[in-house]
Amino acid sequence: MELSEFKNILPPYKALLGIDYGSKRMGVAVSDLLRGIATAHKIIYRTTWKKDVSELKQIIGQKEIGGIVYGLPLLMNGAEGDIAKEVRAFALKLSEEIDLPYVFWDERLSSSAMEKFLIKEVDLSRQKRQKVLDASAAAYILQGALDALTYMK
Repeated sequence: MELSEFKNILPPYKALLGIDYGSKRMGVAVSDLLRGIATAHKIIYRTTWKKDVSELKQIIGQKEIGGIVYGLPLLMNGAEGDIAKEVRAFALKLSEEIDLPYVFWDERLSSSAMEKFLIKEVDLSRQKRQKVLDASAAAYILQGALDALTYMK
């Protein structure tokens, strides 16, 4: 689904969920209800499909989520590699459990951008960065999509 189509089917005054997919950890971010600001929410440590879905459903219910933005890790040349295919497969499988519109957002360099920010601006140690990096990357991804949605006609 294209971003413009995603925007047109989103319910009003519902937040968006940002997901930075990983096979071991998933960073999760949430927007405000007006979809202006993304905030890092949590890291889901992957165990079983059932538990992962349960955690996501809990967040969706608590945060009034109306749509999902998945970070899509494209290769530097813009092509999709194996991990991008995993993200697409995960999103498709999750859509069978959670009936929300979703879109993919190019996440190239999001983790490295957030890591540099956490080092330079926040001065977090390596150990502390590890605890927040995935959720921060999800917020970075979600904020990019929110900004694009805001300026889209």
